[in-house]
Amino acid sequence: QLPTGLYKKILVILHDSVLPYMNEPTLMMDFLTVAYGVGGAISLLALNGLFILIHQHNLEYPDFYKKLYSLLDPSIYHVKYRARFFHLTDLFLSSSHLPAYLVAAFIKRLSRLALTAPPESLLMIIPFICNLFRRHPACRVLVHRPGGPADMSEDPYIMEEEEPSESRALESSLWEIQSLQNHYHPDVAKAAAVLNQSLSEMEDDISGLLELSGYELFDREVKKKAADVPLEFERVRGLFGKKNDIFAEHFSLD
Repeated sequence: QLPTGLYKKILVILHDSVLPYMNEPTLMMDFLTVAYGVGGAISLLALNGLFILIHQHNLEYPDFYKKLYSLLDPSIYHVKYRARFFHLTDLFLSSSHLPAYLVAAFIKRLSRLALTAPPESLLMIIPFICNLFRRHPACRVLVHRPGGPADMSEDPYIMEEEEPSESRALESSLWEIQSLQNHYHPDVAKAAAVLNQSLSEMEDDISGLLELSGYELFDREVKKKAADVPLEFERVRGLFGKKNDIFAEHFSLD
């Protein structure tokens, strides 16, 4: 049993400062699988080490995707290690051999959580979802379902279900992304509108969006050059702008 702070410090450096220098990296299997089951930020950080063991040392983790699916909660768009998590999730979902129900469950859960996500996260997750559609065409039924649910109460998708195969994601539709087309941030609305058209074959590069922060997004908007728009207006008369106002007789704006 390690203190939470120490757990995090170890897991942050384990994948690049410890595992490559071990004669038998597989000795860390138990430690990493236990850490992956702790939950929260510790589970996110354990993904790096687990990925190396699965990819390079043939570690078998039967419930890996079920656990990865359970890590998707509202905090995932706000945590400090968001970029690392989505980079690895992108790798884990890149295989074309994954079943359609599993990928659809991830798409649907990410979309549902996106309804409360900040704009900087949405600008990353929408291209992320589009890439999943490009890799797994069988999931495009989520977009092209005319008789989809009109609101959340009619959605067959079961958000509380921990098992992706039982979530009924393939029976649902992506009304969440359609609702984001009316988002207050114009860039988010524009990104969400991409699903109204046929997707290109080329995947979007999301590497530059993983680290996007709210400050950078705000700074980018502030530095935009606004075009001068001519407006017709009626010059204000009186204190409240009305022509025949009693205040106009006694008060002046000069």
